[in-house]
Amino acid sequence: MKENKDKLNRFSGTESYVITDELRSSVNAAIALEKPLLIKGEPGTGKTLLAEAIAEGLGLDLITWNIKSTTKAQDGLYVYDTVQRLYDSQFGEGDVANIEKYIKPGKLGEAFTKGNQAVLLIDEIDKADLEFPNDLLWELDRMEFYIPETKETVRAKSRPIVVITSNAEKELPDAFLRRCIFHYIAFPEYEQMEEIVRVHYPDIDGKLLALAMKKFYEIREMDSIRKKPSTSELLDWLMALSLSGISLQKIGEKIPYLGVLLKKDQDLDAITKKGRGRY
Repeated sequence: MKENKDKLNRFSGTESYVITDELRSSVNAAIALEKPLLIKGEPGTGKTLLAEAIAEGLGLDLITWNIKSTTKAQDGLYVYDTVQRLYDSQFGEGDVANIEKYIKPGKLGEAFTKGNQAVLLIDEIDKADLEFPNDLLWELDRMEFYIPETKETVRAKSRPIVVITSNAEKELPDAFLRRCIFHYIAFPEYEQMEEIVRVHYPDIDGKLLALAMKKFYEIREMDSIRKKPSTSELLDWLMALSLSGISLQKIGEKIPYLGVLLKKDQDLDAITKKGRGRY
């Protein structure tokens, strides 16, 4: 039992990533139970940064698999470079009979074959088609996959810590969800957001921060805003305000550098109409 208890306390956070007790518990439960950690939440809540923080906090390498709409599960296992083999056969370069040299590991394969444990981030899994998560069930369960071209089974030398992120754009299959430890990262409340900001900008002026945060949350609470500004956009906006030297009075009268916060024409128009020209 002592070994399991030690595992549960492995990750305690980092100086650069503000983590809640609930999220910390989910991370350590996933590590102890050797299950993928599925993180959901709106864009800008630090899902991807969590994987970076886990790698940093545990002193492990981070392997990132960025998922696109065209990504297939096979891409993460290995790629058989038939084009290069054909080229070599035509021009007499290399031993084309040695198929192994044309097998290139994908990100999952890289994590499996790495000598030391790594953190594997499967980023934005909901971008892929509906079959993608189910196609990875065996590999994530067994930590192995088969290469028919070489008749070789690749097994993980050291089980990676798997972090999977989703923006909740589509539902994931139940069979996949059953195999994961799930945590939803809610958008930070005012106090937590202030803590996050001060991690990045420890010397920021308190009055500037208070005024900017007030404006920021007012915008987020507007029903007409389609793409609500995220944490990263708040940080960029605070930097722009600080560098500009604009007075607090002007920030109170309008919202300078609004394009740093909002990225859609409709949202900019909504702010302008809301303020009747004040913005």
